[in-house]
Amino acid sequence: MANEVVVLVTTGSEEEARKIANQLVSDKLIACANIVAAVNSVFHWQGELCDEGEALIIMKSVQNNVDRIIDKVQAMHSYSVPEIIALPILAGSKDYLKWLRDETSVQK
Repeated sequence: MANEVVVLVTTGSEEEARKIANQLVSDKLIACANIVAAVNSVFHWQGELCDEGEALIIMKSVQNNVDRIIDKVQAMHSYSVPEIIALPILAGSKDYLKWLRDETSVQK
């Protein structure tokens, strides 16, 4: 199983996305984050069909940090049930993946 992961999180605003991303990079839980300021999400919530504008954070990290990332995002997020999805990175530039591992601390 790959150790490197991409974690996807949607937020209600670009400002919220930046706040979360800055904190996780500062904590060395993620190596970097890309923020896509304008995405549209269509979903059911509490029996209603929703079509909402959101921001998407694309974060790169390591598997060992995922539980702490989830905890931190849930604590900071404005949604009661935020989207937090971790996907394995199956392949990539060796130099980039090394940088990713070097930038993320494996916390105990």
